[in-house]
Amino acid sequence: MNAIVVVDSNWAIGNKGGLLMHLPEDLRHFREMTIGKTIIIGRKTLESFPGGRPLPGRTNIVLTGNREYERDDCIICHSREEVMQKISDVDEEDVFVCGGASVYRQFMDLCDTFYVTRLDRAFEADRYFEDLDRAEEIEETDSGSAGEDEGVKYRFAKYERK
Repeated sequence: MNAIVVVDSNWAIGNKGGLLMHLPEDLRHFREMTIGKTIIIGRKTLESFPGGRPLPGRTNIVLTGNREYERDDCIICHSREEVMQKISDVDEEDVFVCGGASVYRQFMDLCDTFYVTRLDRAFEADRYFEDLDRAEEIEETDSGSAGEDEGVKYRFAKYERK
């Protein structure tokens, strides 16, 4: 299973329900990586998408603790175990955990590959991803291509479980 995430220099991922910054190149990267795949997201992440709609061209699995939450345009699950049942017949390489923070935490131990867009700046934030540079069982295997947008340098890195 994979995780895909944008982090700042402090491994922050969001603030007040939003992204740290709008980065068009990362959105293209995210689309390329996840199109045709299964994504696992939280309810708040889904509702932050344009129009609050699931991302097209992907199987959207939404994890929420709200048992009353219903939608017919994506798969709704209420536990990690239920998500695992839904993806049991999917190749784990085709599954991407896409946030938010609580969803990343719940599936962190099941992810072997982490696609991380590293922003070279610290932002005001209230949500964080695990610092993979400090994780003994995970190493950066590709520092990836780099760019700059609105004065913020970034790079696409890949981390893998040893």
